[in-house]
Amino acid sequence: MVLVGAVRDYLNRMLNDIPGMKVLILDAQTVGIISVAMSQSELLQKEVFLVEKVDAQAKEAMGHLKAVTFLRPTVENIQHLKRHLNNARFGEYHLFFSNIIKKSYIQILADSDEHDLVQQVQEFYADYFAIDPFHFTLDLPANHVSMLPTVVDPHNSQQACDRMLDAIAAVFLSLKKRPVIRYERSSEIARRVAQDAARLMYEHEQGLFDFRRTEVAPLLLVVDRRDDPVTPLLNQWTYQAMVHELLGIQDNRVDLTKLPKVPKDLQEVVLSSQQDTFFKANMYENFGDLGANIKKLVDEFKVKAKSNQNIQSVQDMVKFVENYPEYRNQHGNVSKHVTMMTELSRIVDERQLMAVSQTEQELACNANQAVAFEAVLNLVNNEKAADIDRVRLVMLYALRFERESPQSVEQLISRLSARTSKHKAALVHTLLKQAGFDKRTGDLFGNRDLFNKARTLARGLKGVENVYTQHQPLLAQTIESIVRGRLRDIDYPFVGNHFQQGRPQDVVIFMVGGTTYEEARSVHLVNATQTGIRIFLGGTVVQNSTSFLNDLEEMQRVQKVERGSFASM
Repeated sequence: MVLVGAVRDYLNRMLNDIPGMKVLILDAQTVGIISVAMSQSELLQKEVFLVEKVDAQAKEAMGHLKAVTFLRPTVENIQHLKRHLNNARFGEYHLFFSNIIKKSYIQILADSDEHDLVQQVQEFYADYFAIDPFHFTLDLPANHVSMLPTVVDPHNSQQACDRMLDAIAAVFLSLKKRPVIRYERSSEIARRVAQDAARLMYEHEQGLFDFRRTEVAPLLLVVDRRDDPVTPLLNQWTYQAMVHELLGIQDNRVDLTKLPKVPKDLQEVVLSSQQDTFFKANMYENFGDLGANIKKLVDEFKVKAKSNQNIQSVQDMVKFVENYPEYRNQHGNVSKHVTMMTELSRIVDERQLMAVSQTEQELACNANQAVAFEAVLNLVNNEKAADIDRVRLVMLYALRFERESPQSVEQLISRLSARTSKHKAALVHTLLKQAGFDKRTGDLFGNRDLFNKARTLARGLKGVENVYTQHQPLLAQTIESIVRGRLRDIDYPFVGNHFQQGRPQDVVIFMVGGTTYEEARSVHLVNATQTGIRIFLGGTVVQNSTSFLNDLEEMQRVQKVERGSFASM
């Protein structure tokens, strides 16, 4: 529960130390930060009887309640707090901020507190969404900005960099660590975020980050999503990643309102490894094993339900009433997982994803150009194939063979244009421009050096347990290099005069442009099998193929506007 535990610890300290009935005042970001770490029933147990947004219109006064605010320390939130204090509705105010607050902001609040209602002002460093113990995200709006050159949209680019810096700082303050910092050489924005982080931790807030030294300093590595555009384009076949790919997960919640005949209590369900023991045990299981485990879950519930029906005495009735909340929770849990499994199976059949995914995996892991071309062409021409699957297949082919066979890439783009639209087909060129061979640092397809070629060949000779999960994200190679002390300085330089010898115990990898649940699974496997090292993964958003394609569309749109502006000058 490392990151989740850190956020929960802050929340417990915030709420347990203030006795009595409370109202919790949040902003748009801290609503999500709290919701992934603590359930509504837990908040109620801590005497939180009302939750409000800080920018909501003023309502009636409730002097019997104590206001607990948990906000990001932004200009907008300070102005909202100033309004709250000028027109106080609650008996007292306890102000908590999710990150470092400027002294000038504290002065503004002090000047606004004319009735001496503010009891305390504290910094609790929970400025990130801890969706799993070793995986965090920012839910960054307009994520495409983080994957564009800064000159294209300098204002929004600066805002994105500032938000990334805030989250990275909060994570290390939560962990009570100060790292050495490295970044991906080919990424301008990764370099910028890394350098900003170094200035904050080693200059501007040096005292705040002055934690006890370890023999080998922790590592912050800032990388770019564009270095591995393959992983977010692939269909997924493990539970958590598959749900996100086909249904979507937002703040550990799945929206099922669009599904036919879904009961009202299942229209939004929570998928949290902290709140759902079945999900925790099965979130990384593949689709086949998952089906068997859900069947076992149903069978176990049937046995319990049958025993509950056999009420023959007062003692039986008392026992049933005592166990009823647990029984009801188990009933809801079984219904939730059966409903999602049913819908996943329906989508797989409807979109013929078994055939599509097999071709995707071949493109990602093998290199027979002629066979790949025929397979992709057949699926592009397949009447039953979904447009999103056609686009993804051509993109994967283009990434694999852009240098080896550019003519065949153009042939597939032309065919894609005829089957979908010119706009969607043009996204392939956008992808190559943003994340093609010349833009990448890592050895994405294992064909740049003999070591990676040998490893890829060995994996192919051994075979894989499941043809649909044979792909390994580039991040897995990067982590392996870190664990072995082989991360190349020329590809991932250090910031400043810092250097690192030996294997760090704590590594935070931050991915500009977003992570995936497949990469989170790779991190989980390392943490579960490697002793003496903890890997944390964070990023601007959690991507699936739909969100990744949406980002490409936004990049395409912005670049068209930029070219139009340039042409009119």
